[in-house]
Amino acid sequence: STQSTWGASMSVGDGIVTKSLFLKSKKGELFLVIARDEANVKMGDIGKDCRFGTEELLQTTLGATKGGVSPFALLNDTEKKVSLTVDKQLIEAPGPILFHPGTNEQTIAITSAELLRFFDSLGYTFRTIDFDAAPSGSSSAAAPPAKEKKEKKEKTPAEAPSGGSTETKLGIEAKKDESTFAEWYYQVITRSEMLDYYDVSGCYILRPWAFTIWKTVQRFFGDAIQELGVDDCYFPMFVSRAALEKEKEHVEGFAPEVAWVTKSGQSDMEDPVAIRPTSETVMYPSYAKWIRSHRDLPLRLNQWCNVVRWEFSHPQPFIRTREFLWQEGHSAFATRAEAEEEVMDILELYRRVYEEYYAVPVIQGRKSEKEKFAGGDYTTTVEAFIPITGRGVQGATSHHLGQNFSKMFGIEFEDPQAHDGSKLFAYQNSWGLTTRSVGVMIMVHGDDNGLVLPPMVAPLQAVIIPCGIVAKTTQEEREALYNQCSALAARLKAAGVRAKADLRHHYTPGWRFADWEQKGVPVRLELGPKDLAKNQVTAVRRDISGKNKEQKRAGVVELPLPSLEADVAALLQTIQADMLARATAERDEHLIQVTEWENFTSTLNKRNMILAPVCSKIEVEVEIKARSAKESQTQALDERAPSMGAKCLCIPFNQPDLPVGTNCIIFKDQPAEYWALFGRSY
Repeated sequence: STQSTWGASMSVGDGIVTKSLFLKSKKGELFLVIARDEANVKMGDIGKDCRFGTEELLQTTLGATKGGVSPFALLNDTEKKVSLTVDKQLIEAPGPILFHPGTNEQTIAITSAELLRFFDSLGYTFRTIDFDAAPSGSSSAAAPPAKEKKEKKEKTPAEAPSGGSTETKLGIEAKKDESTFAEWYYQVITRSEMLDYYDVSGCYILRPWAFTIWKTVQRFFGDAIQELGVDDCYFPMFVSRAALEKEKEHVEGFAPEVAWVTKSGQSDMEDPVAIRPTSETVMYPSYAKWIRSHRDLPLRLNQWCNVVRWEFSHPQPFIRTREFLWQEGHSAFATRAEAEEEVMDILELYRRVYEEYYAVPVIQGRKSEKEKFAGGDYTTTVEAFIPITGRGVQGATSHHLGQNFSKMFGIEFEDPQAHDGSKLFAYQNSWGLTTRSVGVMIMVHGDDNGLVLPPMVAPLQAVIIPCGIVAKTTQEEREALYNQCSALAARLKAAGVRAKADLRHHYTPGWRFADWEQKGVPVRLELGPKDLAKNQVTAVRRDISGKNKEQKRAGVVELPLPSLEADVAALLQTIQADMLARATAERDEHLIQVTEWENFTSTLNKRNMILAPVCSKIEVEVEIKARSAKESQTQALDERAPSMGAKCLCIPFNQPDLPVGTNCIIFKDQPAEYWALFGRSY
């Protein structure tokens, strides 16, 4: 069911006003309470040490915003992380029940029977509590009442500490582990000032810290494709229905995600237009006009733009959003060989973006027939992996479209070998990389203290902080130290290092340490009077963190001031290489070969990707996804483990040896043809 189909049977009118409460226990359990507005809901009746969940957690779990929580937000809880509690008197209500359908500006009315049918359609079980009765009057499924405690005021992360200080509290409260990963991620991206929320669900504000990272990727990739002979351009974001529907298989692949503009002011538009989900159908009518002769080929264009795909399933910043930024390249060639060469050239650039810039290892491969780009001949991909969640991420794709689109749009040219005016259809490619890549980097490298940025993409590579200033330090000594910090920053910038001196004297050095640590700056340089006396600076690596002194000491090194530029540059290169090496080692620990089905789901549930021998039957993928999903429901390691099935991420180009006699993991009477990579994915 969808919210829109439920809405068809709902009508607004007088009825019981309700409230929907999103709660979290101390253990991390999540609850949604649906009750009458006047009901006396005691959080202790719901779960031990319950409190209201943060807006960040609300967004990531239910895709809802403050003021817009309702039972219908459960549509977004695809992994059933939330336990549901319903006011007993709502279940027994004879008349309509009123809810806000995702926004507090609208109200809808449904009956208790419709509400129960909605819960049933989603597969939700729930407990009921009579909130007006004594605690013992709740259902047997209810949690035991907690002991009453004196209510304490909860301090928000931005609340100033006591003592008159003007500093704000820093830090990430959630830990980077599987049970609290979603909350950790949202805290990191907001508190490090990468992103902020917007009042349209699934759309987010990229703040300068994140956009600067994207600009760094733009510069590298833009220069690289220019060297290949690709030119930049820009096409409109709107596409007519006729153009969008010209390639049937293509439009069917995107149809559920297409957003349409149907009104102009208060008037219905005679011809609604779509907002581009991708630009094949936007650009190719022009290609048909511009290409007449083989001399017009190749035509290789790229545009940096935004696209809209109206995802309704659980938006997640950077990873799964309704609007995102990307580059999309579109090429036309006279021959298939030329087109296929470009496919691999672009895929190699995507590998370099991830591995050389983001320090994230990827697996290059070809998508299966089931997973390839709609309307294309084949799709190549770079696949990343998030170890903490055990999920793969499609990093970027390079598609060979064959002649499918050129035949649809009439992109043809005169055959140079013939003299009778006969024509040939062009061979085409399309390829794209999105801001999803930024989210992948955050998920792979971030830690309990915030971002950990690879030096290649860090907006700021080194920050210099003056230390050792005490009460007896004179103003002249303070200014001299500050001047030395500024001079070191200038030296580093002149040498090509992105550096600055943090001279915010109204914050303590410790607060500034935490601030830049949370933002992921690769190197912190501490300069105090003792360092100056030794003609050195203390460098602290962000990528090495630990809880004990020995681990922390491994990330600290003294650098002599005379050779600071060369030493910092070398340190940044070491950090970049170490981050990739660590991420690769961790990824490889979760890359497991499985040849027998009885080991597949149990291996998958341990947060692994699986290399399995398969034949080329498309039914293999369907069967693996269905079986692994079903078995995961009974084999899950804990109640929060994902129950979704495994999909084919790609067929890796780098194939392990396949022993003679190896059979398909599903169809044992069929010989295996290759290893395919399977896993859960975003």
